[in-house]
Amino acid sequence: MSGSSQSNMRSQIKIILSFLLIICIVSNAHSQTNGRVYKIAVFAPVYLDSAFTQEGTYKLGSQILPRYMLPGLDFYNGIMLAVDSLGKEQAPVEIVFYDTKSAKGTVNYAITDSTLSDASLIIASFSNRTEIKLLADFALEHEIPLISHTYPNDGGLTENPYFILINPTLKTHLEGIYRYLQRVYPTSNLTMFRRKGSVEDMIQSGFSDISRTTPGLPLKIKTVELTDSFTTSQVIAYLDSSKQNIIICGSLNEAFGSNLVKALSESRRYRSIAMGMPTWDALRGVDKNIEVIYTTPYHFIRTDKLGLDITNTYRNKFSGRPSDMVFKGFEAMYRFTKLLIKHEGKLLANINDKSFKLFNDFDIQPVKPYSSNTNAVDYLENKKLYYIRKMDGQIRSVSQQ
Repeated sequence: MSGSSQSNMRSQIKIILSFLLIICIVSNAHSQTNGRVYKIAVFAPVYLDSAFTQEGTYKLGSQILPRYMLPGLDFYNGIMLAVDSLGKEQAPVEIVFYDTKSAKGTVNYAITDSTLSDASLIIASFSNRTEIKLLADFALEHEIPLISHTYPNDGGLTENPYFILINPTLKTHLEGIYRYLQRVYPTSNLTMFRRKGSVEDMIQSGFSDISRTTPGLPLKIKTVELTDSFTTSQVIAYLDSSKQNIIICGSLNEAFGSNLVKALSESRRYRSIAMGMPTWDALRGVDKNIEVIYTTPYHFIRTDKLGLDITNTYRNKFSGRPSDMVFKGFEAMYRFTKLLIKHEGKLLANINDKSFKLFNDFDIQPVKPYSSNTNAVDYLENKKLYYIRKMDGQIRSVSQQ
């Protein structure tokens, strides 16, 4: 193994071993705190059982960490960087961490653990919809705010005002895309390309619903269904050489989106912009020779003081560059913990307090049940979106709805 590979492996082992120190870290940080202590439970898929034996021996040898472990690890490390900051401020908090992919960290296990029932706040990075429903039902029963910071989204929840969705639903993204196109490109040649599928049906019907209820002039969007093996010529057939072409990707399928942008980049004589889905913030290389626009609730500025501090601290600890999941974990833990303390546990009533904004503006609003005139709330959802314009890997502009 090369020296750089050994160094990377040591850094990766250090990341995993930091999980085993969480109780010690928190206890030391707050052992001298008097008065009320707020317990915060964190859930993330880390797969510790894949890396350690039951006796605690690291078992991956010289292998690099599997890719499926990295998002949860990065979210956790962002959480712990925030815990370090809170510790320096002597914030009165205790952190309990659950690895949802370990035998004693699953949501099923956690909701039977008396440690969780007296939590003041739950922060979660979910990996499947079943987890959402189980933990959200528990949070509702015990009246504990549950903040979901990542995909998947609402999990089909209803009448649960304790569930807070920071990453908006697809419906909210579609509404944002539609308003953006109305405002910026109302007279352009608008074409949505989609593939066959239930999610694609939902996207198309979502745009149709918005078009019927919009207070402004409805957009004229042509919809074209393609197979996964579509050709560039099939896309070109719908482009207009005399107009600005706005091509909407009506699918969350990554390969379909990438191939659509590739087809547009091969049609340089047409003025075209690709409007992507919210999943495009994780795609790489799709904007070569073509401008793309997509919506996201997160815009992390890595060049300001806080962004540089997080980047440098992460690099010093783990010899790498922090992903967005690190920043999401940091922002979730620091921002909402500070609000919890400031308002003496009354987080829900003060969820939109901007006192501790770090990177992103959130606009958290109640989502009401469909066709309901009651005061019932299905969940709370962040409605704030950023519109990112990129080309050749460089951000051209960022605007807000």
